[in-house]
Amino acid sequence: MPDSYMQCPKCGHKSAQPLPSDTPCPACGIYPFKWGKAFKRVSNTPVWADDVEGEERVWGIQCLLQPLPEISSMSFGGRVFAWIFLSYWSFSLIGADYRDGEIFGSFMHNILLPIHEAGHVLFMPFGEFLTIFGGSLFQLALPFGIAVAFVVKNRDNFSAAIVMWWTSISLLDLSPYIYDARHPQLIMLGGHTGEDGPHDWIYLLNTIGQIQNSPQWGSICHGLGSVLAVLALLGAALILLQQHRRLKSSLEL
Repeated sequence: MPDSYMQCPKCGHKSAQPLPSDTPCPACGIYPFKWGKAFKRVSNTPVWADDVEGEERVWGIQCLLQPLPEISSMSFGGRVFAWIFLSYWSFSLIGADYRDGEIFGSFMHNILLPIHEAGHVLFMPFGEFLTIFGGSLFQLALPFGIAVAFVVKNRDNFSAAIVMWWTSISLLDLSPYIYDARHPQLIMLGGHTGEDGPHDWIYLLNTIGQIQNSPQWGSICHGLGSVLAVLALLGAALILLQQHRRLKSSLEL
């Protein structure tokens, strides 16, 4: 039995009763099953990937690469511009020397620093270790949580990929802090180095007996951030390619 629809995906005409998707819209005459958009079934079964003519519904990792069912040409152009800008900026952020905190001079660090400090306050009720670790944890958890919300609530996988890019930059931003713990050279907010005042990662790595390995952990953090940034931008690019195909198909109808 074909899928049914109550509202035309093109003109918005609402029918008094469900119509089969292979029945033309009474108002504009388009065939919904050719429109390339997922339709809500009469049973209200949730749809996690958009049905496109000639394609079966997909699940799993492929579902994360599905674009929004419908987007305007202007919004698509804005997303392409954002992707190009972030891709170009990524070369600078990934290439920043994590051994001397070069990334701390970037605009992204000014965004991440208040989030980091807020994390210390949020985790205060959970003891000293989590209070100190909370700054770094919240710096990563906030953008990651927003990315999950974009997928689960909005089904906006492109925005989720961009926020995962933000998460990757948070990792890059933490790498100099971790690297610095064994031989502190970075100037903290109070105008001192870690030898003369508080330094999150000196405390954290001393607590777990890893202070001598701080350069290695800093390098690993930088590497993970770099890989995640590339994967996030690659995922966003694949979504844009699919969205371009959708827009081209809709213009041809």
